[in-house]
Amino acid sequence: MSRDPMQSQVEKQLSQHEVPYLRGVPEATGAPMISAFGLTLLFMGLITSRAVMAVGIICMVVGLIGWIKVVFPNEALEELPSGSEIPDPAPQFAARPEVARVSLPEHIHPYGAGVWGGLIGGISMAVVAVAWGLIKEKSLWMPINLLAGVFLPSVEAANVDALKVFHMDWFLIALMIHVVGCMIVGLIYAITLPIAPRRPILFGGIVAPILWTGVLYGSIGIINPKLEAFVSWPWFVASQFAFGVTCGFVISRWTKIPTMQKWSMQERFGFEANKEVKK
Repeated sequence: MSRDPMQSQVEKQLSQHEVPYLRGVPEATGAPMISAFGLTLLFMGLITSRAVMAVGIICMVVGLIGWIKVVFPNEALEELPSGSEIPDPAPQFAARPEVARVSLPEHIHPYGAGVWGGLIGGISMAVVAVAWGLIKEKSLWMPINLLAGVFLPSVEAANVDALKVFHMDWFLIALMIHVVGCMIVGLIYAITLPIAPRRPILFGGIVAPILWTGVLYGSIGIINPKLEAFVSWPWFVASQFAFGVTCGFVISRWTKIPTMQKWSMQERFGFEANKEVKK
């Protein structure tokens, strides 16, 4: 089979002049994402801590170096297969039965499990916090009053003696913060624990407390400077572990409910239910 003269002439001209991306495409790299992540941490460090800023600078520098390496002095390219090459025939597979696409998880914990798990976990966390107050500060009300300082500016101006005695308004504010916060975190647990069905206690009791303890360590000085001055991090971490283990255990004991993924559109909108009511 003879070649087209016009096509041969075009290929000859292309071989004489460098055409960008004629035989390759830019090489894939994750360096820009690393650099962007580092830049994000850098700006977060401006309002949190120098440690976060340092990690951001390291990530950004590593990403920039990797990015530059694939661009300068010569751009790294992935070679494209030539048009004259004959591709291998597509493999033949046996037809599979059609199955409805299902997203994981198929079963989830009810929201009530998250609320109760958060409340019971909050009790165990409060026990550890009160134990710290009695053992370290010789005061039952010290951890409660420090928690109230999240919302009340007057707590920051109070002296140590005032923090060790009972204040009704501080107690009510601290109770509201604790109950609402525990319920919200419990709901988050109920949503996320089905994603790790094999080790719910490990995720809820260890992984999650470590994550938010690290976040609070860098931002507690902004949220509650008074609490930062008195906080004992070993006791604080112990209280977070107590909450995580208790909350994760309570939620994992609840019976899961199936999601609506396999329901038909009529069942999701309740058409069948309306039809039965009409009968």
